[in-house]
Amino acid sequence: MSELRRYFVPEGLAGERADVGVARLTGLTRSKAGDLIDEEKVRIGGLPVQRSRRLLDGEGIEVEIPAPEPAEPVETPVDMDVVFQDDDIIVIDKPAGVAAHPSVGWEGPNVVGALRAAGVKISSYGPSERKGIVHRLDVGTSGLMVVAKSEQAYTVLKRAFKERTVSKIYHVLVQGHPFPAKGTIDAPIARDTRHSWKMGVVAGGRASITHYDTIETLGGASLLKVDLETGRTHQIRVHMSAVHHPAIGDPLYGSDPTLSAKLNLDRQWLHATELSFAHPRTGDGVTFHSDYPADLQYALDRMREGDLW
Repeated sequence: MSELRRYFVPEGLAGERADVGVARLTGLTRSKAGDLIDEEKVRIGGLPVQRSRRLLDGEGIEVEIPAPEPAEPVETPVDMDVVFQDDDIIVIDKPAGVAAHPSVGWEGPNVVGALRAAGVKISSYGPSERKGIVHRLDVGTSGLMVVAKSEQAYTVLKRAFKERTVSKIYHVLVQGHPFPAKGTIDAPIARDTRHSWKMGVVAGGRASITHYDTIETLGGASLLKVDLETGRTHQIRVHMSAVHHPAIGDPLYGSDPTLSAKLNLDRQWLHATELSFAHPRTGDGVTFHSDYPADLQYALDRMREGDLW
């Protein structure tokens, strides 16, 4: 069994090799995307393509995705800071390039497997591939995550996220200067109706609310503080793109790839800087903070220097 998916090449992937483009569009590894191409499961205009074939802006691609296999966390060590830990929770500073948990097509490191590799006992509650996971960050987003170690913590934190009593603060570097400088984006999000490989603002989608405030104006960019009232997939990236201020380093949602190259940035400039919630056992309020990782700090410093546009 396989699933036929149809994609359109965004401007940011125009000129890329087919194996690279298919990997980015589907979320598969480049090796797996190449295997599908070799098996003639990737077609453009109804015809199989070669790995080295260059993609054109806007052209359609059909990809036969193999049926998912049950995912189990691979116990792979990951160098990530532990911000706090007790018998109930562990708060980690997730690096970019690490998923929250295994998923179809992702064969890289993940938080669940990394914690198991480190000998951390996490909650037995939740689906097998993501036990203990109460919220997620995108693979390319760095910053704070809390994982439940006890069953009580899992139950209490899942309820807290559902009831929106957890405060999640992000910093994002976007193109241009949002007007007003402080505001709220209230727009429903769902799977994009034309491009199934990404999310979008879609009528009838799930209610999604993002509050933002400008921290710093930098020539052709702005550093924003973002407070999420809801937690939809790619919410910040989708909402900032919808108001024509995409996160720098995020070609999937319309950022300038030339600028990303100048900043030596290969992922979206987006970091979960602060996480606040009531401790699941004591009820006491706890707040954790995270500094920018080196790649984001470098890009921000370069933007401050100017002469990039």
